[in-house]
Amino acid sequence: MTVLYIGLAGIAGALARYGLSIAMNPHQVTSLPWGTLLCNLAGCLTLGFLAYLPGLKRYPSLRAALTTGFVGAFTTFSTLSWELVSMLQQQLWTIAAIYFIVSLWGGIGCIRLGRRFGLNLTAVKRGSEE
Repeated sequence: MTVLYIGLAGIAGALARYGLSIAMNPHQVTSLPWGTLLCNLAGCLTLGFLAYLPGLKRYPSLRAALTTGFVGAFTTFSTLSWELVSMLQQQLWTIAAIYFIVSLWGGIGCIRLGRRFGLNLTAVKRGSEE
């Protein structure tokens, strides 16, 4: 059943990414692809939250569906890489550098922020139970 849950959540993640990309990405890669950037940063924030949310460990199928399925399909390293190569081929050095740095360091920061949210939520829940 876990594989089915991952697949269904993956469909939802892919459709959400597609919708956001259509709504926010420019038709040509000549400026920052905001849709891809937002997908990847939001995915990092969500993954950081879910991965460090201790209560979710009790539900391995749900955890796998949300992290591997939804977030895995929602985020996109391959599109980020393709967009960077396109920018470099067009000699859009500054935009490519900004996109790369914001994607990498923003992703790391979002993982850490999501982790903090997950751990703090758990601490608040424990404090209210005592």
